[in-house]
Amino acid sequence: MSTLCVPSQVPSVAEDCEQLHKAFSGWGTNEGLIISILGHRNAAQRKLIREVYAETYGEDLLKSLDKELTNDFERVVMLWTLDPPERDVYLANEATKRWTSSNQVLVEIACTRSPKEQLHAREAYHVRFKRSLEEDVAYHTSGDFRKFIPLWGDDVNLILAKSEAKLLHEKICEKAYSCGDVIGILSTRAKHKSTQHSTNTKMNSKRYKQGSESRPKDEFLSILRSTVKCLVYPEKYFEKVVRLAINRRGTDEGALTRVVATQAEVDMKIVKDEYQRRNSVPLDRAIAKDTNGDYEKMLLALIGHEEA
Repeated sequence: MSTLCVPSQVPSVAEDCEQLHKAFSGWGTNEGLIISILGHRNAAQRKLIREVYAETYGEDLLKSLDKELTNDFERVVMLWTLDPPERDVYLANEATKRWTSSNQVLVEIACTRSPKEQLHAREAYHVRFKRSLEEDVAYHTSGDFRKFIPLWGDDVNLILAKSEAKLLHEKICEKAYSCGDVIGILSTRAKHKSTQHSTNTKMNSKRYKQGSESRPKDEFLSILRSTVKCLVYPEKYFEKVVRLAINRRGTDEGALTRVVATQAEVDMKIVKDEYQRRNSVPLDRAIAKDTNGDYEKMLLALIGHEEA
């Protein structure tokens, strides 16, 4: 359920590139023109724009954007312009170098991307850094979280899924959250495998939430909660990330940017609906109230605001 609005009549790639080049020319940058183009093109179109732009002007579009834009507006445009596997590579590499919210970002990538998307991201990561993503995650994490490094296969075994869901239920009831079985199941089940687990886990999620939140400052349990929520209720997970980013004292632009840039072509419509249901306020109104300038305009364009 994408919120991206692509016009019915899209200009040629050459025209888009020419207009973007014009936006960078002269004394000032035409941010509105950049938003009107990149904020209304899908992943395939953006990838083609980058290729033609590089062929025509001899420079990667990302470098041109980096030279012309600044701050939060630059970050959201850059993240959005990246090809999805490249974006995950950027976020994952950034996460392994940060001390705050880094594990949460890794969980998002591991739990909300399909096996094919994860494979492409791992391949792109290896090409970019000449080492594996799993190696970097293992090197920069420790303890129980290191066991969450995803190495997911492709086969779905419904009998196994049912037995593992039953085991999860038992361990949740026992509050054995750091049990090897719990970690093993949650860290080795790809997004497309989680259906049967979800059916059973949803019935137990309230019990799990009540038990795990009795130790709110436990970082491992926080990551475990995020993992379960990403697998079972991704729309509720991302709604909470956005809500906390907006409602905190001082906006968490990094979290807000990450969710919008990664979900606009996926299920941002569902996240928007969940946000309004949970907060009785449309997400576009909340974003407009908490952000400003070109950053606000780009976010609103990506979440499908009519006037953006």
